[in-house]
Amino acid sequence: MSEGEGIRLAKRVAAMLPCSRREAELYIEGGWVQVDGQTVDVPAARVRPEQAVQLQPGARLEEIPPVTLLWHKPAGVANALDQIDIGKQQGEDRFLSKHLQQQRLLTPLETEASGLVVYSQDYRVIRKLSEDASRIEHEFIIDLAEAVSEASLAALNSDPKFKASRQSEQRLRVVLKQTEVGQLGAACAAAGLKVRAQRRIRIGRLPMASLNPGAWRYLTAPEKF
Repeated sequence: MSEGEGIRLAKRVAAMLPCSRREAELYIEGGWVQVDGQTVDVPAARVRPEQAVQLQPGARLEEIPPVTLLWHKPAGVANALDQIDIGKQQGEDRFLSKHLQQQRLLTPLETEASGLVVYSQDYRVIRKLSEDASRIEHEFIIDLAEAVSEASLAALNSDPKFKASRQSEQRLRVVLKQTEVGQLGAACAAAGLKVRAQRRIRIGRLPMASLNPGAWRYLTAPEKF
């Protein structure tokens, strides 16, 4: 459909119900409007006169609350919202297009690293992960190219920001606060260790748990960092 063909869905819904244009936008953004049997949640979408537009039963007229996205970033993928595959959502919450607007990346990783990454629209989460960054732990699993010597382990732990322990001969568990991109790799290199892979498995009290590589889900109300 060309840009000039049809009318805006919000205008069509407002005339159909009838209701105000803003109320129509809220119904649409909330995922309560179908066009030819398919949910359309973009108020600016254009519809032709012959297309069937329907308000779903149980529709609620309410603002969409801000959400936080938890993503298991795969290794080799950039920290970019457009890299998240929406089709890999885990959990039962409904996805709405508005959930991708004005998202802020709060916990970036190196491109080569994998693990838990947080995006949020919620000012409470943004404030927590920004203002309390010096108190929030980040837990990583580091796979190495060689066995960890006592000297290398001691060199890592000489930095008070690091708590490193062996998981196996070639694997470390490292906990640190107020992380910076590249910080962990640089510290391992300075200790004479060659990193093969690093994965963040926890931020604060929130573990990555069963979130599959490349998948994402919403932060639920009971969960806290």
